[in-house]
Amino acid sequence: QVQLVESGGGLVQAGGSLRLSCAGSGLTFSNYAMGWFRQAPGKEREFVAAIRRSTSITLYGDSVKGRFTISRDSAKNTVYLRMNILKPEDTAVYYCAAKYPGNGYDQSQAYDYWGQGTQVTVSS
Repeated sequence: QVQLVESGGGLVQAGGSLRLSCAGSGLTFSNYAMGWFRQAPGKEREFVAAIRRSTSITLYGDSVKGRFTISRDSAKNTVYLRMNILKPEDTAVYYCAAKYPGNGYDQSQAYDYWGQGTQVTVSS
């Protein structure tokens, strides 16, 4: 059974930083591209970042470029999202997801497995 478990969310002041982690089990982690999405109340799920099996290839949503960094440690079956210069509009539930390589790294429907999410709240 595939499980993705996010951690590291919390409450932070604007301008602060957080690092989210997502630990995977039940899948050959290195075979999958990994993504982060977020969903704020009343809004659609939004693409945040993705990292392909090759860790040199990453993709970011426009709203987080230059502030967030995605990385992975396949030896630990873990993907990370480092979030800097956080803004109140970054407040959302953050989800990690896994997809088999192919198109659609920024499309939620392309992902095969999802975690339960972790809440990030940025106060102004």
